[in-house]
Amino acid sequence: MRLRDGSVFASFFAGRNQPLVDALRAVRAGESPTCIFVQGAPNAGKTHLLQAMCADAKGERAAYLPLRELLRTGPEMLAGCGELDRVCIDDIELIAHRADWQRAMFALHQQLDERQRHLIVASTLVPAHAGIELADLRSRLGGGLVLSLQPLDEDEQVGALQLRSNLRGFELPVETALFLLRRLPRDMTTLCDFLDRIDEASIAAQRQRITVPFVSKLLD
Repeated sequence: MRLRDGSVFASFFAGRNQPLVDALRAVRAGESPTCIFVQGAPNAGKTHLLQAMCADAKGERAAYLPLRELLRTGPEMLAGCGELDRVCIDDIELIAHRADWQRAMFALHQQLDERQRHLIVASTLVPAHAGIELADLRSRLGGGLVLSLQPLDEDEQVGALQLRSNLRGFELPVETALFLLRRLPRDMTTLCDFLDRIDEASIAAQRQRITVPFVSKLLD
């Protein structure tokens, strides 16, 4: 699966989630728990963090597997992943009521555990409520490092948008960022996707400072 170029730790605005980000960046083979479970609301940034874990692997072999796209291929998708150093599984709750996937995921955890490597999973639900019927897998998911990703408040969302815009090479004043928050759904996925549109339009218009009227025309 292709990683997004922008999904790195440097582009993730942590805000109140800084301890969580620090914990993920501190993961080391042979030192951290085998399983790291990241729980958070939809569009809170879980996918960004999983992909950042792959980008930040520092020579380790890593894979990002989004179950929403791969579930239909069957659990044989996991074959060989136990030989990697980091396996990042998105939307782990989607294997609820799927005994074959749960057995394969437990086997993957065991393979990584034997080698002191890592299984990093993300879910909208806490481990106990993720619908995992296989008791051994459920205990492994909840028995490692469980991290809760908090949604950003308005000020933090403005900071996140300004960080992303700076990385793209244009300036997003506070008043423009607040205008976007008033006009678009307040989830970071939607907001950051719209920044891509602003980026393209600003290049075409040769603008570096993005004003409210400029954004208003794009929205219209």
